[in-house]
Amino acid sequence: MSNFNNSKISSLLPLIIAASILFGIFVADFFSANNKNSSLLVPKRIDKLSLLLDFIASEYVDSISNNELIELAIPKILESLDPHSIYITAEDAKSMQEELSGDFEGIGIQFNMFKDTLLVVNVIKNGPSEKAGLKAGDKIIFVDSTKIAGVGIKNEEVIKMLKGPAKTNVDLKILRKNSKRLLNFSIIRDKIPLYSVDAAYKLAPKTAYLKIAYFAANTHSQFVDAMFTLQKTGLDTIVLDLRDNSGGYLTAATDILDEFFPKDIDLVYTEGRARQKQFVKSTSKRNYCQNMEIIVLINEFSASASEIVAGAIQDNDRGFIIGRRSYGKGLVQEATTFNDGSVIRLTTARYFTPSGRCIQKPYEHGADEYNLEVYNRFLNGEFLDKDSIKLNDSLIFYTKNKRPVFGSGGIMPDIFVPIDTSGYTDAYGKISRNNLDYIFSIEYVEENRSRLEKIKSTNELLRFLKKDAVLQKFYNYLSENNITVSQRDIRISGKYIENNLYAYIARQILGDSSFYEISNTIDPVIDTVMNVIRNNRKLIEK
Repeated sequence: MSNFNNSKISSLLPLIIAASILFGIFVADFFSANNKNSSLLVPKRIDKLSLLLDFIASEYVDSISNNELIELAIPKILESLDPHSIYITAEDAKSMQEELSGDFEGIGIQFNMFKDTLLVVNVIKNGPSEKAGLKAGDKIIFVDSTKIAGVGIKNEEVIKMLKGPAKTNVDLKILRKNSKRLLNFSIIRDKIPLYSVDAAYKLAPKTAYLKIAYFAANTHSQFVDAMFTLQKTGLDTIVLDLRDNSGGYLTAATDILDEFFPKDIDLVYTEGRARQKQFVKSTSKRNYCQNMEIIVLINEFSASASEIVAGAIQDNDRGFIIGRRSYGKGLVQEATTFNDGSVIRLTTARYFTPSGRCIQKPYEHGADEYNLEVYNRFLNGEFLDKDSIKLNDSLIFYTKNKRPVFGSGGIMPDIFVPIDTSGYTDAYGKISRNNLDYIFSIEYVEENRSRLEKIKSTNELLRFLKKDAVLQKFYNYLSENNITVSQRDIRISGKYIENNLYAYIARQILGDSSFYEISNTIDPVIDTVMNVIRNNRKLIEK
């Protein structure tokens, strides 16, 4: 007998699920018509799906693995419930857990595959690789005895080779610039911290900017560390950038919210058919930010925990929300782990903001329409014009100061900022789609690393790049690659091309904060924030 492959099982799956109902009816009808003792042959307590799987296992013409059928059936069943009840394989569950736990076990480098060679872009401070002597710019040629340079290896394969349990050993052969031979390194793997606070710097004399990519177990502690450093220079306002933040741990989000409120203020509550209403309130245990104004930035990809933060700030009239309408993910999932490490995340409740609104957008028309909802917003003009946003007037709620807010479909900002399309040209689009500015930045840093590594600040780096005529070098690079940038392209897109190029170079030399410090200089959302601050407008609307 031949075993079924995945494609064959996949093609059978809809029939199997549908047949689980029809087969049960057929069996009951058959035995009731042909056997007076049918209840003994088909026990009423056996569910139809189990009965069908047993029948296939014993009678089907080819051999089929029950486990394979179940692995394919579970996701289909969960998909029929809601968009966020999901099945996660053991491998994917481990990867997700590492990200949200805030650390993983490995050697502690950031890398890119550059010209089919693994290039070390950054070495994590105090990590195993730094202790062993690896440097940014090193090229990894061998991992243990396996050559990885020039063989077309994928990032995922390299990650598997470099990651591993703490205290285990990995041997690397490194090509270093100006070295005539490969250098040998033996590195002992260890826990490597992951950083979800991507950037923290002074946006204005008394204003801090913090970019949070997602909410992990250690996000709050990273937030506090950043604030502790920035507060020494004097602050009265915090800009919390949650754009493109897809969520994470609720407790990480509420711990950060707790920094902004006195005791016993409602932050969020959950409720479900089998779950009683449960409030999360501020505790006043944390007081880093209670006397500061706050501005929260959101967009169409801000979801879940980031929407909870924005909703709590807005409903309690604690600060301004600036940007575009958020994603609209307000369902609570609880995880159940199987013996093999795979996980079911089942929706058990909904999140509600303090005013009582549920931010979950509708999903009754199926997964395809749900997944295209943000794209349809773009097609309908919502990213460009606030008046194009369709709000449900029957789901109106009120903030603490009686301002109207709307439920069912994300958080609507207090100040709407349209997407910026003013700098787009075909040439700029081609550069962005093909990552040419990013690729050039890697080449440029490699050629000039010894000079660039002496630079210690963003302003110093910008002066260096302009003096070195990097932008013109990039245009020459584009010309060599048969991409024409006209004077019209430069007039319309030039500042965007230059900004992206400088930001990519800064990230490799000075880190993520420098990247955002540069990229934010031509961001219309940040421009709006600065206007609010310059005009001395109160951040809490009465």
